[in-house]
Amino acid sequence: MKYRKLGTTDLSVSEVAFGVWTVATGWWGKVEKDDAIRLLQEAENQGVTLYDTADTYADGYGEELLQYAFPKKKRQDIIIGTKFGYDLKTPRWGHHKERAQRWDPEFIREACEDSLRRLGTDYIDLYQLHNPRIETVQDDEVFDTLDALVKEGKLRHYGVALGPDIGWRAEGEAAMAERKVPSIQIIYSIIEQQPARDFFPFAHDNNTGLLARVPHASEILTDEFTNQVKVEFDESDHRAHRKQEWLDTAFEKRNRVLFIAQETGRTLAQAAIQFCLSEPNIAAVLPNIVRKDQLDEFTVGSDVAPLAADEVAELYRLYDEEFASLEEIQPQRT
Repeated sequence: MKYRKLGTTDLSVSEVAFGVWTVATGWWGKVEKDDAIRLLQEAENQGVTLYDTADTYADGYGEELLQYAFPKKKRQDIIIGTKFGYDLKTPRWGHHKERAQRWDPEFIREACEDSLRRLGTDYIDLYQLHNPRIETVQDDEVFDTLDALVKEGKLRHYGVALGPDIGWRAEGEAAMAERKVPSIQIIYSIIEQQPARDFFPFAHDNNTGLLARVPHASEILTDEFTNQVKVEFDESDHRAHRKQEWLDTAFEKRNRVLFIAQETGRTLAQAAIQFCLSEPNIAAVLPNIVRKDQLDEFTVGSDVAPLAADEVAELYRLYDEEFASLEEIQPQRT
Protein backbone atom coordinates (compact mmCIF):
# COMPACT_ATOMS: atom_id res chain seq x y z
CA MET A 1 0.00 0.00 0.00
CA LYS A 2 1.21 3.47 -0.87
CA TYR A 3 0.25 6.68 0.92
CA ARG A 4 -0.33 10.29 -0.08
CA LYS A 5 -0.68 13.55 1.79
CA LEU A 6 -4.26 14.87 1.75
CA GLY A 7 -4.02 18.41 0.43
CA THR A 8 -2.80 20.94 2.98
CA THR A 9 -3.64 18.68 5.93
CA ASP A 10 -1.17 16.69 8.01
CA LEU A 11 -3.01 13.49 7.09
CA SER A 12 -1.13 10.77 5.20
CA VAL A 13 -3.85 8.53 3.74
CA SER A 14 -3.73 5.15 2.06
CA GLU A 15 -4.20 5.41 -1.70
CA VAL A 16 -7.01 2.88 -1.39
CA ALA A 17 -9.47 3.86 1.33
CA PHE A 18 -12.58 2.16 2.67
CA GLY A 19 -16.04 3.64 2.12
CA VAL A 20 -18.07 2.30 5.03
CA TRP A 21 -21.41 2.92 3.33
CA THR A 22 -21.10 -0.34 1.40
CA VAL A 23 -21.06 -2.46 4.56
CA ALA A 24 -23.47 -0.28 6.53
CA THR A 25 -26.42 0.70 4.35
CA GLY A 26 -27.26 -2.55 2.60
CA TRP A 27 -27.47 -0.70 -0.70
CA TRP A 28 -24.86 -3.06 -2.17
CA GLY A 29 -26.41 -6.15 -0.64
CA LYS A 30 -26.71 -6.83 3.07
CA VAL A 31 -23.47 -7.41 4.99
CA GLU A 32 -23.84 -8.92 8.44
CA LYS A 33 -22.32 -6.95 11.31
CA ASP A 34 -19.64 -9.53 12.18
CA ASP A 35 -18.64 -9.81 8.53
CA ALA A 36 -18.43 -6.03 8.21
CA ILE A 37 -16.21 -5.80 11.30
CA ARG A 38 -13.89 -8.52 10.02
CA LEU A 39 -13.66 -6.82 6.64
CA LEU A 40 -12.78 -3.46 8.20
CA GLN A 41 -10.13 -5.08 10.39
CA GLU A 42 -8.67 -6.99 7.45
CA ALA A 43 -8.51 -3.70 5.52
CA GLU A 44 -6.32 -2.27 8.28
CA ASN A 45 -4.13 -5.37 8.10
CA GLN A 46 -3.65 -4.66 4.40
CA GLY A 47 -2.56 -1.08 5.02
CA VAL A 48 -5.82 0.85 4.65
CA THR A 49 -5.75 3.85 6.97
CA LEU A 50 -8.64 6.07 5.76
CA TYR A 51 -12.21 5.03 6.59
CA ASP A 52 -14.95 7.24 5.19
CA THR A 53 -18.44 7.15 6.66
CA ALA A 54 -21.38 9.49 7.43
CA ASP A 55 -23.90 10.00 10.18
CA THR A 56 -26.74 9.32 7.75
CA TYR A 57 -25.47 5.88 6.75
CA ALA A 58 -28.10 3.59 8.28
CA ASP A 59 -28.95 6.23 10.90
CA GLY A 60 -25.55 6.22 12.55
CA TYR A 61 -24.72 2.55 12.15
CA GLY A 62 -22.01 3.40 9.62
CA GLU A 63 -20.19 5.31 12.36
CA GLU A 64 -20.84 2.74 15.08
CA LEU A 65 -19.23 0.06 12.91
CA LEU A 66 -15.90 1.84 13.17
CA GLN A 67 -16.09 1.86 16.96
CA TYR A 68 -16.83 -1.87 16.92
CA ALA A 69 -14.00 -2.63 14.49
CA PHE A 70 -11.33 -0.39 15.98
CA PRO A 71 -11.14 -0.07 19.77
CA LYS A 72 -9.66 3.10 21.23
CA LYS A 73 -6.15 1.63 21.43
CA LYS A 74 -6.18 1.60 17.61
CA ARG A 75 -7.51 5.15 17.22
CA GLN A 76 -4.18 6.73 16.36
CA ASP A 77 -3.59 4.14 13.64
CA ILE A 78 -6.60 5.02 11.51
CA ILE A 79 -8.00 8.17 9.92
CA ILE A 80 -11.73 8.68 10.26
CA GLY A 81 -13.68 10.79 7.83
CA THR A 82 -17.37 11.29 8.47
CA LYS A 83 -20.05 13.64 7.17
CA PHE A 84 -22.85 15.84 8.44
CA GLY A 85 -25.67 18.01 7.19
CA TYR A 86 -28.71 15.72 7.06
CA ASP A 87 -31.21 15.90 9.89
CA LEU A 88 -31.55 12.31 11.09
CA LYS A 89 -34.74 13.24 12.94
CA THR A 90 -36.57 13.80 9.67
CA PRO A 91 -37.87 10.91 7.51
CA ARG A 92 -36.34 9.67 4.28
CA TRP A 93 -39.26 9.37 1.85
CA GLY A 94 -38.69 6.53 -0.61
CA HIS A 95 -35.67 4.54 -1.75
CA HIS A 96 -32.42 6.50 -2.19
CA LYS A 97 -34.04 9.82 -1.27
CA GLU A 98 -32.51 12.61 0.72
CA ARG A 99 -33.54 13.81 4.14
CA ALA A 100 -33.90 17.48 4.98
CA GLN A 101 -30.62 19.29 5.60
CA ARG A 102 -29.67 21.70 8.39
CA TRP A 103 -26.61 23.89 8.63
CA ASP A 104 -27.21 26.14 11.65
CA PRO A 105 -24.46 26.24 14.31
CA GLU A 106 -26.55 24.50 16.97
CA PHE A 107 -27.28 21.62 14.62
CA ILE A 108 -23.65 21.30 13.48
CA ARG A 109 -22.45 21.09 17.08
CA GLU A 110 -25.12 18.55 17.98
CA ALA A 111 -24.31 16.46 14.89
CA CYS A 112 -20.61 16.55 15.73
CA GLU A 113 -21.19 15.41 19.33
CA ASP A 114 -23.48 12.61 18.14
CA SER A 115 -20.85 11.43 15.66
CA LEU A 116 -18.12 11.49 18.30
CA ARG A 117 -20.28 9.36 20.57
CA ARG A 118 -21.14 6.82 17.87
CA LEU A 119 -17.52 6.62 16.73
CA GLY A 120 -16.31 6.20 20.30
CA THR A 121 -13.65 8.88 19.93
CA ASP A 122 -12.93 12.40 21.11
CA TYR A 123 -11.87 13.77 17.72
CA ILE A 124 -12.69 13.39 14.02
CA ASP A 125 -9.87 13.56 11.49
CA LEU A 126 -11.94 14.83 8.55
CA TYR A 127 -15.45 16.25 9.04
CA GLN A 128 -17.16 16.75 5.68
CA LEU A 129 -20.17 18.79 4.66
CA HIS A 130 -22.44 16.18 3.07
CA ASN A 131 -23.79 17.31 -0.30
CA PRO A 132 -23.99 21.05 0.44
CA ARG A 133 -25.59 23.49 -1.99
CA ILE A 134 -23.91 26.74 -2.98
CA GLU A 135 -25.73 28.81 -0.37
CA THR A 136 -24.28 26.58 2.35
CA VAL A 137 -20.75 26.83 0.95
CA GLN A 138 -21.15 30.62 1.01
CA ASP A 139 -22.50 30.70 4.58
CA ASP A 140 -19.85 32.20 6.89
CA GLU A 141 -21.65 30.93 9.99
CA VAL A 142 -21.16 27.31 8.90
CA PHE A 143 -17.41 27.70 8.54
CA ASP A 144 -17.04 29.82 11.68
CA THR A 145 -18.63 26.94 13.58
CA LEU A 146 -16.29 24.41 11.99
CA ASP A 147 -13.25 26.59 12.77
CA ALA A 148 -14.38 26.75 16.38
CA LEU A 149 -14.68 22.95 16.54
CA VAL A 150 -11.15 22.65 15.19
CA LYS A 151 -9.85 25.02 17.87
CA GLU A 152 -11.67 22.97 20.51
CA GLY A 153 -9.86 19.84 19.32
CA LYS A 154 -13.01 17.99 18.24
CA LEU A 155 -12.03 18.18 14.57
CA ARG A 156 -8.60 17.98 12.98
CA HIS A 157 -9.77 19.12 9.55
CA TYR A 158 -12.96 19.67 7.59
CA GLY A 159 -13.84 19.30 3.94
CA VAL A 160 -16.70 18.94 1.48
CA ALA A 161 -18.25 15.80 -0.02
CA LEU A 162 -20.01 16.67 -3.27
CA GLY A 163 -23.17 14.99 -4.48
CA PRO A 164 -25.59 13.32 -4.34
CA ASP A 165 -25.61 13.07 -8.12
CA ILE A 166 -22.51 13.35 -10.28
CA GLY A 167 -21.49 16.58 -8.49
CA TRP A 168 -21.84 20.34 -8.75
CA ARG A 169 -19.26 22.60 -10.31
CA ALA A 170 -20.24 25.77 -8.47
CA GLU A 171 -20.09 24.13 -5.05
CA GLY A 172 -16.77 22.43 -5.71
CA GLU A 173 -15.11 25.48 -7.18
CA ALA A 174 -16.32 27.75 -4.36
CA ALA A 175 -15.25 25.29 -1.68
CA MET A 176 -11.71 25.17 -3.10
CA ALA A 177 -11.17 28.70 -4.36
CA GLU A 178 -13.15 30.68 -1.76
CA ARG A 179 -13.26 28.50 1.35
CA LYS A 180 -9.86 26.90 0.81
CA VAL A 181 -11.06 23.62 2.24
CA PRO A 182 -8.20 21.10 2.22
CA SER A 183 -10.31 18.17 1.02
CA ILE A 184 -13.05 17.60 -1.56
CA GLN A 185 -14.75 14.26 -2.17
CA ILE A 186 -15.89 13.70 -5.73
CA ILE A 187 -17.19 11.04 -8.09
CA TYR A 188 -14.55 10.08 -10.64
CA SER A 189 -14.02 7.11 -12.91
CA ILE A 190 -12.98 6.32 -16.45
CA ILE A 191 -16.58 6.48 -17.64
CA GLU A 192 -17.66 9.35 -15.34
CA GLN A 193 -14.88 11.89 -15.75
CA GLN A 194 -16.82 15.14 -15.45
CA PRO A 195 -17.14 17.46 -13.64
CA ALA A 196 -14.17 16.04 -11.72
CA ARG A 197 -11.66 16.89 -14.45
CA ASP A 198 -12.87 20.49 -14.42
CA PHE A 199 -12.00 20.58 -10.70
CA PHE A 200 -8.38 19.52 -11.20
CA PRO A 201 -7.00 22.99 -12.03
CA PHE A 202 -8.71 24.43 -8.94
CA ALA A 203 -7.33 21.59 -6.83
CA HIS A 204 -3.85 22.20 -8.22
CA ASP A 205 -3.98 25.96 -7.63
CA ASN A 206 -5.27 25.56 -4.07
CA ASN A 207 -3.41 22.35 -3.14
CA THR A 208 -6.73 20.65 -2.41
CA GLY A 209 -6.69 16.95 -1.64
CA LEU A 210 -9.29 15.00 -3.61
CA LEU A 211 -11.00 11.77 -2.58
CA ALA A 212 -12.46 9.87 -5.54
CA ARG A 213 -15.43 7.64 -4.86
CA VAL A 214 -17.02 4.90 -7.04
CA PRO A 215 -13.88 4.54 -9.21
CA HIS A 216 -15.39 1.37 -10.67
CA ALA A 217 -18.65 3.00 -11.77
CA SER A 218 -20.88 0.62 -9.83
CA GLU A 219 -18.60 -2.35 -10.64
CA ILE A 220 -18.87 -1.86 -14.41
CA LEU A 221 -15.08 -1.34 -14.43
CA THR A 222 -14.35 -4.68 -12.78
CA ASP A 223 -14.68 -8.28 -13.81
CA GLU A 224 -17.74 -8.66 -11.58
CA PHE A 225 -20.03 -8.46 -14.60
CA THR A 226 -18.95 -9.17 -18.14
CA ASN A 227 -22.31 -9.22 -19.91
CA GLN A 228 -25.01 -6.66 -19.15
CA VAL A 229 -27.74 -8.99 -20.36
CA LYS A 230 -27.08 -11.31 -17.41
CA VAL A 231 -26.77 -8.61 -14.75
CA GLU A 232 -29.38 -9.04 -12.06
CA PHE A 233 -29.39 -7.27 -8.73
CA ASP A 234 -31.27 -8.17 -5.59
CA GLU A 235 -34.15 -5.80 -4.90
CA SER A 236 -32.33 -4.52 -1.80
CA ASP A 237 -29.35 -3.53 -3.96
CA HIS A 238 -29.73 0.08 -5.07
CA ARG A 239 -28.34 -0.80 -8.52
CA ALA A 240 -31.56 -2.71 -9.16
CA HIS A 241 -33.19 0.71 -9.54
CA ARG A 242 -30.94 1.71 -12.45
CA LYS A 243 -32.41 1.95 -15.89
CA GLN A 244 -31.33 -0.73 -18.36
CA GLU A 245 -30.29 2.04 -20.74
CA TRP A 246 -27.64 3.18 -18.25
CA LEU A 247 -26.27 -0.35 -17.96
CA ASP A 248 -26.20 -0.78 -21.74
CA THR A 249 -24.32 2.49 -22.19
CA ALA A 250 -21.90 1.74 -19.35
CA PHE A 251 -21.02 -1.69 -20.76
CA GLU A 252 -20.43 -0.22 -24.20
CA LYS A 253 -17.94 2.18 -22.61
CA ARG A 254 -16.36 -0.67 -20.65
CA ASN A 255 -15.67 -2.61 -23.82
CA ARG A 256 -13.74 0.35 -25.22
CA VAL A 257 -11.34 0.64 -22.27
CA LEU A 258 -10.34 -2.99 -21.77
CA PHE A 259 -6.93 -2.27 -23.31
CA ILE A 260 -5.72 -0.85 -19.96
CA ALA A 261 -5.96 -4.32 -18.42
CA GLN A 262 -5.12 -6.68 -21.26
CA GLU A 263 -1.54 -7.95 -21.01
CA THR A 264 -0.59 -5.22 -18.52
CA GLY A 265 -0.39 -7.24 -15.31
CA ARG A 266 -3.33 -5.25 -13.92
CA THR A 267 -6.92 -6.32 -13.57
CA LEU A 268 -9.50 -3.92 -14.95
CA ALA A 269 -10.45 -2.95 -11.40
CA GLN A 270 -6.82 -2.19 -10.52
CA ALA A 271 -6.35 -0.20 -13.72
CA ALA A 272 -9.45 1.84 -12.88
CA ILE A 273 -7.92 2.68 -9.49
CA GLN A 274 -4.64 3.67 -11.16
CA PHE A 275 -6.56 5.91 -13.57
CA CYS A 276 -7.85 7.91 -10.61
CA LEU A 277 -4.42 7.98 -8.97
CA SER A 278 -2.87 9.33 -12.18
CA GLU A 279 -4.23 12.72 -11.08
CA PRO A 280 -1.67 14.00 -8.51
CA ASN A 281 -4.22 15.85 -6.39
CA ILE A 282 -6.27 12.68 -5.82
CA ALA A 283 -4.98 11.39 -2.50
CA ALA A 284 -7.15 8.28 -2.24
CA VAL A 285 -9.88 6.32 -3.98
CA LEU A 286 -12.96 4.85 -2.31
CA PRO A 287 -13.94 1.66 -4.12
CA ASN A 288 -17.07 -0.24 -3.11
CA ILE A 289 -15.99 -3.16 -0.93
CA VAL A 290 -18.36 -5.80 0.44
CA ARG A 291 -16.22 -8.96 0.21
CA LYS A 292 -12.67 -9.98 1.08
CA ASP A 293 -11.80 -10.94 -2.50
CA GLN A 294 -12.68 -7.39 -3.57
CA LEU A 295 -10.60 -5.96 -0.73
CA ASP A 296 -7.64 -8.14 -1.73
CA GLU A 297 -7.84 -7.09 -5.37
CA PHE A 298 -8.44 -3.41 -4.77
CA THR A 299 -5.72 -2.84 -2.17
CA VAL A 300 -3.18 -4.28 -4.61
CA GLY A 301 -4.43 -1.58 -6.99
CA SER A 302 -2.16 0.81 -5.10
CA ASP A 303 0.91 -1.24 -6.00
CA VAL A 304 0.39 -2.28 -9.63
CA ALA A 305 2.04 -0.43 -12.49
CA PRO A 306 0.71 3.11 -12.91
CA LEU A 307 -1.01 3.99 -16.17
CA ALA A 308 1.35 5.46 -18.73
CA ALA A 309 0.73 9.00 -19.90
CA ASP A 310 -0.45 7.79 -23.31
CA GLU A 311 -2.96 5.43 -21.66
CA VAL A 312 -4.44 8.28 -19.61
CA ALA A 313 -4.51 10.51 -22.69
CA GLU A 314 -6.40 7.85 -24.64
CA LEU A 315 -8.95 7.45 -21.82
CA TYR A 316 -9.47 11.21 -21.82
CA ARG A 317 -9.90 11.16 -25.59
CA LEU A 318 -12.42 8.32 -25.45
CA TYR A 319 -14.46 10.23 -22.90
CA ASP A 320 -14.33 13.51 -24.78
CA GLU A 321 -14.81 12.22 -28.32
CA GLU A 322 -16.59 8.88 -28.13
CA PHE A 323 -18.39 8.53 -24.80
CA ALA A 324 -20.03 11.90 -25.31
CA SER A 325 -21.84 10.49 -28.32
CA LEU A 326 -23.46 7.78 -26.21
CA GLU A 327 -26.69 8.49 -24.42
CA GLU A 328 -25.91 9.63 -20.90
CA ILE A 329 -28.25 8.43 -18.18
CA GLN A 330 -26.57 9.27 -14.89
CA PRO A 331 -27.48 7.32 -11.73
CA GLN A 332 -28.02 9.05 -8.40
CA ARG A 333 -25.27 8.80 -5.82
CA THR A 334 -24.84 9.18 -2.10
